[in-house]
Amino acid sequence: MDFPERFSNLPAYAFPRLRSLLDAHAPGGSIVHMTIGEPKHPFPQWVTDVIVENASQFNNYPQNEGTDALRGAFADWLERRYSVRVDPDQNLLALNGTREGLYNAAMALCPELKNGRKPVVLTPNPFYQVYMVAAISVGAEPVFMPCTEETGHLPDYSKLSAEVLDRTTIAYICSPANPQGTVASREYWENLISLAEQYDFRIFADECYCEIYRDTPPPGALEVAREMGADPERVVSFHSLSKRSNLPGLRSGFAVGGPKCIAAMKQLRAYTGAPLPGPLQAAAAAVWSDEAHVQENRRLYQEKYVVADEVFADIPGYKGPEAGFFLWLPVENGEEAALRLWKETGVRVLPGAYLSQGEPGANPGEKFIRVAMVAPKENMQRALITLRDCLY
Repeated sequence: MDFPERFSNLPAYAFPRLRSLLDAHAPGGSIVHMTIGEPKHPFPQWVTDVIVENASQFNNYPQNEGTDALRGAFADWLERRYSVRVDPDQNLLALNGTREGLYNAAMALCPELKNGRKPVVLTPNPFYQVYMVAAISVGAEPVFMPCTEETGHLPDYSKLSAEVLDRTTIAYICSPANPQGTVASREYWENLISLAEQYDFRIFADECYCEIYRDTPPPGALEVAREMGADPERVVSFHSLSKRSNLPGLRSGFAVGGPKCIAAMKQLRAYTGAPLPGPLQAAAAAVWSDEAHVQENRRLYQEKYVVADEVFADIPGYKGPEAGFFLWLPVENGEEAALRLWKETGVRVLPGAYLSQGEPGANPGEKFIRVAMVAPKENMQRALITLRDCLY
């Protein structure tokens, strides 16, 4: 029996690949996990009370597009955060985590052909791996744009040829960026939206880290598109409680976009989606409506930025993140550094090459490691000092 050729050349996913690299070796000290972006700050304790209060809803099939209360909470949050008011019925779709949405949006919205030719999906490099698999799944050609110091760690899609841009259907962009923590400025969004208007492609804005930042809230794609008067179907933006509220296991995310995009996504999701259970939708609506815990969460990360800046102050090439909770640290070789760090100290980090594409010598992540600042501050500080002393 044959298997699909389009998936035959996928590299191993980052974390199984990491286990293959490290797990044959004993750790050189007490294990400290700094690989996965799994928040460890406390989530609001009343979340469990809301789930219990609504437990009877486990007896019902959940609403595919999200309850009125949940979509209303999304809309209210967007208005508070970005001063953008959207129609909860026409512009919003609840997601079972944004990874589902980032994948299925391509399934619902990428045409089979663009200008009579094979479509292109643009992705930053390094990138969240679902972007690439979504492109492959819809029969599009993924085009990877290096995000390096020279490009400000964001993709410059305007450098692509007209031939590629004429075939482009979707451009993924993550701001604040995973892994570099770079924020797309208002000018960056304006330029990208103008390019999308010129060449008629959609922007999928992955903004899951938008509530974790140093000083200034990152501007959002949707608010800039509205200010520009862009086509309302031009941008689909994705948001999540995972990082904002330390609730990755709740799986509450949403997509916001033009009514035609959202209608197409709803239609596909009616057949293929896995809606959030009713009690979890009730809890998510309450969490999206609360800001006090978000402010406290942000304060804790702001303290961690200070710690990281102090620990790596004298390290050549160190640049603290503008936002998010990852450090993108320069090393001679990411795999060798991660293996050495594990064998000598027990600190576990992710080689940057596992988040990017390219042959050796042309992979923009190969001389970096990604370090997740999710542990409690004191533990994180000790681990960062250990890392510094081992690798620098």
